Amino acid sequence: MSIVGVDQRETRSGKARLQRVPIPVQSPEQRVSNFLEVNLGYSSQMACEEAARCLQCRQPACVKACPVGVNIPGFLKATATGDFTGALSIIHQDNTLPAICGRVCPQEVQCESVCMLGRKGEPVAIGHLERFVADWEREHHSSQVGQSTSRSTSRKGKVAVVGSGPAGLTAAANLSGLGYEVSIFEALHTPGGVLAYGIPEFRLPKAILAYESRSILEMGVEIRTNTLIGRTLTVNDLFREGFQAVFLGTGAGLPQFLNIPGEDLNGVYTANEFLTRVNLMKAYLYPEVDTPLYLGEHVVVVGGGNTAMDAARTAIRLGSKVTIVYRRSREDLPARREEVLHAQEEGVEFQFLSAPVGISDDGQGWVSAVQCMKMAQGEKRDGGRNSVQPIPGSEYWLTAESIIVAIGQEPNPIIFQTTPELAVGPHGIIGVETGTFKTSKEGVFAAGDVISGGATVIEAMGGGKKAARAIDHYLQRKNS
Repeated sequence: MSIVGVDQRETRSGKARLQRVPIPVQSPEQRVSNFLEVNLGYSSQMACEEAARCLQCRQPACVKACPVGVNIPGFLKATATGDFTGALSIIHQDNTLPAICGRVCPQEVQCESVCMLGRKGEPVAIGHLERFVADWEREHHSSQVGQSTSRSTSRKGKVAVVGSGPAGLTAAANLSGLGYEVSIFEALHTPGGVLAYGIPEFRLPKAILAYESRSILEMGVEIRTNTLIGRTLTVNDLFREGFQAVFLGTGAGLPQFLNIPGEDLNGVYTANEFLTRVNLMKAYLYPEVDTPLYLGEHVVVVGGGNTAMDAARTAIRLGSKVTIVYRRSREDLPARREEVLHAQEEGVEFQFLSAPVGISDDGQGWVSAVQCMKMAQGEKRDGGRNSVQPIPGSEYWLTAESIIVAIGQEPNPIIFQTTPELAVGPHGIIGVETGTFKTSKEGVFAAGDVISGGATVIEAMGGGKKAARAIDHYLQRKNS
């Protein structure tokens, strides 16, 4: 296929360069009735034009802002000239999951937030371009070119990776590239962790996840699904099987609760349960697939993060009217701006400075309404957000047949309950040594949400990448 690139020198000046090339999307009217991807992706010409906006800074801040350190100016320069194979090769030196990262990473607060063009206009659409390059490779059946994590012919030893989410997949790929025999242990029947059960199809198609996961397995990494470490096997069992080190990338899959009256009624879901049933059990295909999911006409989603947006937008597609209740202001929403915009376009309503305080029973054990209380903003705290306080006497009711709670998650305690040597901090966070990712148990390392609580996909990948290097250093010293 012949691609005509864009000469960056021809577009180095001019006001038009301040605005990015918009990515095509499904219209709101179309997308609320399907689970197809909302963002449709750049064409080749669009990608060349957008990549040509990069100023090629001598000291690119975007690279430092990327948790996995992708050579962003390098891949943008190749993309601008139509060398998509070269661009993919550059990305793969640091990122094993570019099609995923290009879709779900919050680039606007990471690499794009420090782009020089953003000072006077819009930053380069780094995420959209990363997605384009990865998709182009897949659609044109190119090989996995230039991956620094390509399969090594020698094996230094055996390492077990617990969890196949972004941290686990990244650690496994990097360890395999470093010369280790790697086995991933996944509790569910399909790999991907939160990428598989927690992100809707319209944001991350399962085919994309399967493709990028398969590319890692083709490097020689083994995966054992339906294996719950802490129940099926323990960490000590893994050492007895001959693994010389264990990496824990089990994420934060234990939901937090509201602890309000009525929370045990039928029709109250955690976002974790709701999205898992939709994603992995295909509840959105009912009655064709026998995993029915009752929501009713009115759904209230509690929370303001990306998970809350995913739950709300999924419920809209299942035919319900959805209201998001968030205890802080619009300005304090932690969700990505794009996800909030898409939710609004799709008809999700927002009630800010409001918090649920009780759930009413319809008399038969099902939800009938949620009682909320208005909140008042106080002074800003160290984290930059205003504190909030309930306003006495401000209670009101919202009709709801279902409530989806999306207020945060923490690590599941199963592993540390069966591994007493592991030091665990507040909220089930596993303690690690700064820089080495070593836990308190010899030979066990951890990274991702299990050591930080809920964070981003790319931050988990960054931790997995660094932990793989730390494991290599540990084993090289131990075996020397």
